[in-house]
Amino acid sequence: MGCGNCSSGGGCGSGSTGKTPAGCQNNGSCMTSGCNKLDVYDWLSDMDLPANYKPFNIVEVRFKGSRKDFYINTDNLYLEMGEMVVVEPSTGGYDVGHVSLIGELVRLQLKKNNVKPETVVKKIYRKPTDADVQKYNAAKELEWETMHRARKLALDLGLSMKISDVDYQGDKTKATFYYTAEGRVDFRELIKRMAEAFRIRIEMRQIGMRQEASRLGGIGSCGRELCCSTWLTDFKTVSTAAARYQNLSLNTLKLAGQCGKLKCCLNYELDSYMDALKDIPTNVDRLDTEAGTAFLQKTDIFKRIMWYSYPGAESWIPLDVNMVREYAEMNKDGRKSQDLKIHQEPVEEIEKPASYDYENVVGQDSLTRLDEKNKKRKKKKPKNKKETNASGNKIAELKKVETKEKKVVISNEENANGNKPKRRLNRNKGKNRNKTPNNNKGDS
Repeated sequence: MGCGNCSSGGGCGSGSTGKTPAGCQNNGSCMTSGCNKLDVYDWLSDMDLPANYKPFNIVEVRFKGSRKDFYINTDNLYLEMGEMVVVEPSTGGYDVGHVSLIGELVRLQLKKNNVKPETVVKKIYRKPTDADVQKYNAAKELEWETMHRARKLALDLGLSMKISDVDYQGDKTKATFYYTAEGRVDFRELIKRMAEAFRIRIEMRQIGMRQEASRLGGIGSCGRELCCSTWLTDFKTVSTAAARYQNLSLNTLKLAGQCGKLKCCLNYELDSYMDALKDIPTNVDRLDTEAGTAFLQKTDIFKRIMWYSYPGAESWIPLDVNMVREYAEMNKDGRKSQDLKIHQEPVEEIEKPASYDYENVVGQDSLTRLDEKNKKRKKKKPKNKKETNASGNKIAELKKVETKEKKVVISNEENANGNKPKRRLNRNKGKNRNKTPNNNKGDS
C-alpha cells in the first residue's frame, strides 16, 4: 500500500513536521514492503563510489499507491531515499512525492520499464518548505471526506460506478478520482457538481477490480497482505484451467479473491504442475480388466500415483503411473489386464497421534458447571404424606401437643384474672331456633 494511506499511521516519509517519520521510523527506506509498495533495495548504498564518479541525475519518485515516475535532478540536489521533494506534474502547479531510488539503480529501473533516459523531461523543483508540507498534509486529510461526498453525488445522479480512491495533488489544486464500473459511464454532470462543491480541478480515471484491490489493500485468505498491494505489479490473466491442472474444486467462493476475480496465486505453482503432468498418461479414465472395468477416481500428481475403483466397490486401488501406462497399451491391443489389486501400490499408513495419560482440565471449566452443583443441592419435595419418614411424623405430633398445652395455659391465666373466656358463637343457633326437641313431640 502507498505511504500516503499507510496503516501504521502518517506514512513513512514524513510526519506532521516533515522531519520525524511515522510508522516504521525508517524514513521510507524499509525493505519489508509493509509501509509502501514497490520498494527497491539499494544494495549500492554501503559502497564507496570512485572519486571521479558523476552521479546519475535521474531520480525515481513515488506517490500515493503504486504510482511512480522519473524526474531529472537539474540542480544536483543532495537527496536521500524517503526524502520529500517538490516535482513538476503533468499539468500545472506542483506535486509532492518521496524519493524511492537514486543512483545507478535508477538506470536499471529505466531499462526494466523500457524507458529511455532521453525521454525523461519532468524536473525536480526543490526540497519542500514548511508551508509546502503543511499544504500537502492538509490535502491528504481531505481525501477521505472528498471521496464520500463524491460517492453521494454519484448516487444522487444514479450513476452505476464506485469511487474507490481519491488522490490530491501536493499543491491542493487538483484531485484524481479512481472509480470502477462495468461499462462506460457518462460522468460529465458529476464533474460539474464536484467542481462546484470542491473548487478544484478534477480528473477521472477508470481502473479494474484488481487495481482497486491493490490500492485499497487488505488481508487475504492466507492471512497475509494482498500480493497486489505489496509486491505484485503485473496482473496476468487467471483462468479456471489453472485450477483444473492443480486438481482444485471449481468453487468460485474459494477460488475468487477480494477483487471478485480468480486469485492471482493460482498461477504461482502452475508451472510445477505442468512439468509434473508431462509424465502422467492421458486418456486413461477407464481400464478394462478381467475383474471388470475400473474407473479413474483421482491422481496424485507429484507422487505419480493414480487411484482406480470398480463399480460398487468401496475401496480405491492405487497404481503407479508406469503400470497404468502398460495397462492402457494392453487395452489398445484388445487385451484385458489382470485384476488391479494384484499390482496395486502399497499405501503408507498414517501414524496415529500418541495418546497421553493426562486429565482434560479444559472440559471441567464449562459454563454449566455451577448449575449442575445447584441442582444436586436442591432436595426433592415428597409427593405424598406417606413418603415422609417416621421421625418426621413424631416431630409433627409433638408440635400439635405443644400448641394444645399453650392454649390450656392461656385459658387458666384468664380465669385467674377474673376475665371470662370468650364464648364461641354457635353458627347453627339460628337454624335450630324453630325446631322442637324430639321428647316433646307427644305433649299438647
